[in-house]
Amino acid sequence: MKEKPLNFRPIELWLVAIAFFFIILSNILGAKVGLDYLNHDHSDMARYLAYIFIPSIMFIAFYLMHMKVIPIYHKEKKMWKLILFGALLFFSSWFLVGAFYVGADFGRDIFVPFYFSGIALYVGYFIVISFFKNLTLNSNPPNYLSYNILRLSTAYIFLCIFLFKFHRFFHFFITIIYLFVIPSLIIILLYNYFLVYRNRELGKVKLAKFYYWFLPSLIALIFIFITGVSEEEEALIVGFVAILALMLIINPVSNALFKKYQHYIETLDNLNIQLEEKTTDLKQLRNQINPHFLFNALNTIYGISLQENAEKTAESVQKLGDMMRFMLHENTQDSIPLNREIDYLINYVDLQELRIQEQENIEILFSSNEDHCKGNIAPMLLIPFIENAFKHGISLQKKSWVNINLRCLEGSLHLDINNSIHRKKEEDPEHQASGIGLQNVKQRLKLLYPNRHELVIRENDLEYFVHLSIQLTKS
Repeated sequence: MKEKPLNFRPIELWLVAIAFFFIILSNILGAKVGLDYLNHDHSDMARYLAYIFIPSIMFIAFYLMHMKVIPIYHKEKKMWKLILFGALLFFSSWFLVGAFYVGADFGRDIFVPFYFSGIALYVGYFIVISFFKNLTLNSNPPNYLSYNILRLSTAYIFLCIFLFKFHRFFHFFITIIYLFVIPSLIIILLYNYFLVYRNRELGKVKLAKFYYWFLPSLIALIFIFITGVSEEEEALIVGFVAILALMLIINPVSNALFKKYQHYIETLDNLNIQLEEKTTDLKQLRNQINPHFLFNALNTIYGISLQENAEKTAESVQKLGDMMRFMLHENTQDSIPLNREIDYLINYVDLQELRIQEQENIEILFSSNEDHCKGNIAPMLLIPFIENAFKHGISLQKKSWVNINLRCLEGSLHLDINNSIHRKKEEDPEHQASGIGLQNVKQRLKLLYPNRHELVIRENDLEYFVHLSIQLTKS
């Protein structure tokens, strides 16, 4: 509801359809003309049929215009079709409604005032929602939540106005339901969700119980007051029935709906996580080069290096090969043994040390305590922080350092990184490059280890500090 406009056309159809269903059904059952009188007078039969067919014709006209003609116009953008079909619907429904109106002796006015009032309300509704649309959706960013709430509220208000204008053709109790009963139910549902259900879910049991009993107590006081003022004892009975309906029907049904809604949200979140993981896997697959060609090339370079006694080159190639095997095979899994992730980090740091070992102004310190490094972890969670340290912390011209401390406790892992800062210039090709990127790994931590990780990042003009703790086993 916050991210995009709702699909209002079917919602508006259901709002109107339910209202007309109750109108037509109640009239069929004799709400306006008693069924016992139909055999006695032809005029009663004419009125009985009018009470059924007039609302039926108006609903059919609404349905065809709202669900057929207007969608065709939005799709094809042909104004002549909108005018032609709209005019056909207008004149045909006007003629049929007028025939039943005159036949039932409701009046002799050919314009059938209530019919044109309905047309005016329908047009007025679109004018109002067009104003709200320009007000909320043309802003930057668009305010979808406000638009959705305003349009839903406007649809309901215009329906209530129509029922009030149209009340002579159905039992007035239906108008009472829409004007008072339905808004009261909506308020009670919102009250139960935000003040009772949410507090109970958050563990605030006492507060939830207070709000649970406060509402029926308030209803009881209101009806006692009404009884005292009106001196009508029937008000007490109505209040008692309302409290019973609240406690035995509305509250249990609303709780079941809230639980169903919560389950739906959790399922949707899980599907989003799975979709994001599959999207990430697809991107990784697209970026892979032929692994057979890669390893054959690395093995060839490794053999040549040994023949030429280039031990450092051979060691570098071997470590690079191990890293590539990890990325191609284990990186696609949901979780891997923790020691394999640590081996990958060690190979990466060793390669960096081989690259810059001749530089006296660069200091690299990697300390680890792997005594308790057991269990599994999602792959490639730690390396982005270390990549970032070498990317921004190493300069061949200035004093630089990268200090990495990795330690494991029972069921948890802790990584601390401290490095110097040498920011890239804007024209540097690596200024925009970020590999997997810290934003990506932050999002993965939120998705994979919710409430089970701590990430602290600080920096100043000289240093960059990262502290990451992950609880590997659920408590």
